[in-house]
Amino acid sequence: MPTIAVKRDLLFEALGRTYTDEEFEELCFDYGLELDEITSERAMISKEQGADKAEGASDVVIYKVDVPANRYDLLCLEGLAQALLVFLQKIKHPRYVATPPADGNLQRIIIKPPTAHVRPFVVGAVLRDITFTQENYKSFIDLQDKLHQNIGRKRTLVSIGTHDLDTIQGPFYYDALPPDEIRFIPLNQTKELSAVEQMELFAKDSHLRHYLPIIRDSPVYPIIYDSKKTVLSMPPIINGDHSKISLATKNVLIEITAKDLTKAQIVLDIIVSTFSQYCSKPHSIESVEVTHIDGSKVMYPTLHYRHEQLPVELINNRIGIKEDADAVASLLTRMCLSSEVIDNKKRLVVEVPPNRADVIHACDVIEDVAVAYGFNNLVERIPQTNTIANQLPINKLTDLLRPEMAAAGFTEVLTFALCSKEDISEKLGKDMSTTNAAIISNPKTLDFQVARTCLLPGVLKTISNNRKMPLPIKAFEISDIIIKNPKMDVGTENHRHLCAVHYNKTPGFEVIHGLLDRTMQLLQVPFSKEDGYFLRAVEDATYFSGRCADIVVKGTSIGRLGVLHPKVLTKFELTNPCAAIEITIEPFL
Repeated sequence: MPTIAVKRDLLFEALGRTYTDEEFEELCFDYGLELDEITSERAMISKEQGADKAEGASDVVIYKVDVPANRYDLLCLEGLAQALLVFLQKIKHPRYVATPPADGNLQRIIIKPPTAHVRPFVVGAVLRDITFTQENYKSFIDLQDKLHQNIGRKRTLVSIGTHDLDTIQGPFYYDALPPDEIRFIPLNQTKELSAVEQMELFAKDSHLRHYLPIIRDSPVYPIIYDSKKTVLSMPPIINGDHSKISLATKNVLIEITAKDLTKAQIVLDIIVSTFSQYCSKPHSIESVEVTHIDGSKVMYPTLHYRHEQLPVELINNRIGIKEDADAVASLLTRMCLSSEVIDNKKRLVVEVPPNRADVIHACDVIEDVAVAYGFNNLVERIPQTNTIANQLPINKLTDLLRPEMAAAGFTEVLTFALCSKEDISEKLGKDMSTTNAAIISNPKTLDFQVARTCLLPGVLKTISNNRKMPLPIKAFEISDIIIKNPKMDVGTENHRHLCAVHYNKTPGFEVIHGLLDRTMQLLQVPFSKEDGYFLRAVEDATYFSGRCADIVVKGTSIGRLGVLHPKVLTKFELTNPCAAIEITIEPFL
């Protein structure tokens, strides 16, 4: 969970009253937050950098509050204070409006085709006639940093640029150029540098060096400049010094570049909804027109208000309360989700504001009702249905099979449920399009790109990492594999598989075959074509030609066994032959 540090006195001023530490901790709990620590600037610096660095630091009391990772609207004092004021029913939740410029001078950002190779999306907005103080200016910068680290995934998905609009001249262009063609004075520097020189300079910067790998190896770097070729920023690394904002800035241009358009819109909505309160027209945001590569034009921010309909009975049943429609609507309104009762007080229409990107499903709305109602107010009671607890049948069968596999001389391994695309396709001699694998949209590493569709790659990698052990190596795993299924609510389903591999100077097909026979004996499945199991020859690129068979139970194939193809062994860095079996055990429940 992200932790935000806010000055206690400023927070109490925003809330309109003073709390004791215990009272504020209770308020946080009531809203689903946690007061993690009470400290000071001096204590924080001393803890992080040493006592010698804390000289001259303030002793102002600071509250460190843990907020849910998906509540981007609470990542600064302004957002936290506003949410608590609405919760305490001291104010109504503001309504945010995107408006055209009063003078008719619409700001435009034009996307150039080369950006498709690096960061293809950009959105923007203008905070017009804003008033900065020392404190809200610092909060404005801190919020950007929190969003970079959180939803922006350390700027890899989203990066934010803020500029003094009065120092630049639109229209603005979002382009991508070779590094040696980019020259500007970076933020807080005095000398004009090329992008290559900046990379060398910032490689020694403790803050910026972590972001350099995002674009360093790209043939072109993203760049934003105005109609006079004045560079605003080189996202996601650094802004230009020419357009930097200050306490005196009155008009702020916000540009957000991204690899994910949805996340860019969420970040923009959070920033403008939080800080538009300091504009001369509070909660009014000036629109910016973005021209995409295909020529289409879109106005940002969208500030989209979404409506959801939920039965009151469903909400009550899920939480275990008995509140009427009006009471539930009031609870939701306290959570910044304005609600209206319809259908003879049987249903609610819930309005989700643009700064509540965490509300995705009906369950999120129900959770907010529970928070506002108070988890401590839920009555503890004995369940009305009597049940006898039993182990899940598939787990019981798994637990019965494990010791029998070990008794047969096989060692159990436990491998990752995620693997690379190469592991389940190319290494096994298969085409990726035939695997029906669930693909991770934003994998952290190449080793975890998809959910595994079979256990064999994981067992082979385990043997490869232990190939210096005495032969033979006999390993097995009984775990779930994951395949796509659009009929399921999550789009995937799990299947319990058993996989075993024999690694020796000879394949040991007879050992694997014997393990199959022993498994079927334990499952009380006879060797029979009519009402038992049998083997049927089949060709499979994973296995040696003529050394592979389907295992058929009552007319249905439950898996395969055979001698692995030499190409497969080579790709898993194995030097001795292997025999393997992989079956699903779910038909035996």
